[in-house]
Amino acid sequence: MLGGRSVNLPGEITKMFLENTVNQNEQFGWIEVICGSMFSGKTEELIRRLKRAQIALQRVEIFKPAIDTRYDDELVTSHDQNQIRSTPVPAAANIPLLVNDCEVVGIDEAQFFDEEIVQVCNDLANRGVRVIVAGLDMDFKGNPFGPMPALMATAEYVTKVHAVCTHTGNLAQFSHRTSSDDGIVVLGEKETYEPLSRAAFYKENQKKHGHGKEKTQKKKL
Repeated sequence: MLGGRSVNLPGEITKMFLENTVNQNEQFGWIEVICGSMFSGKTEELIRRLKRAQIALQRVEIFKPAIDTRYDDELVTSHDQNQIRSTPVPAAANIPLLVNDCEVVGIDEAQFFDEEIVQVCNDLANRGVRVIVAGLDMDFKGNPFGPMPALMATAEYVTKVHAVCTHTGNLAQFSHRTSSDDGIVVLGEKETYEPLSRAAFYKENQKKHGHGKEKTQKKKL
């Protein structure tokens, strides 16, 4: 309904929101990127798509960075404990060596991979593989994270999912680190991160910077 009138949308517009399927007449695959903050459901959506492919009896391979051992060494696990078996790899270059004659490749926590993951995903798509990638689009400082911007730029489909801000209840797209660690890669869960909206994230950063300035001024005195 639009302005009280019933409107028929063109077929192409209504189809653009549907999950894509394999086109048997097309020799090329494609890349799907699922991105967002911590606790936004990225891995949950990745697992959902991969399990649908498995139910359809498609040949599926799943990879995750070996560095991510938060829940299990080999299982891709969402925050609500939904799981799917995967192969941990130390670098993006290992993925092509392990991909057999598959139709779908899933990659979780892509932000932890080196920049070569972009070329790997594009090479797989050019070979006719459907590549589904999930990862954080921003680090704890709110900056683009690792290879994610390039993956989003070269992907055919990008889905940005949101968490719920723990301060305001609004949509959250930032992963605020509550610990004092300052490294870009710090593995953690609810004890280390919280999802925040833009307003809440800005206020938390103002507090940190303000507190830092006070300490500096006291030292000078």
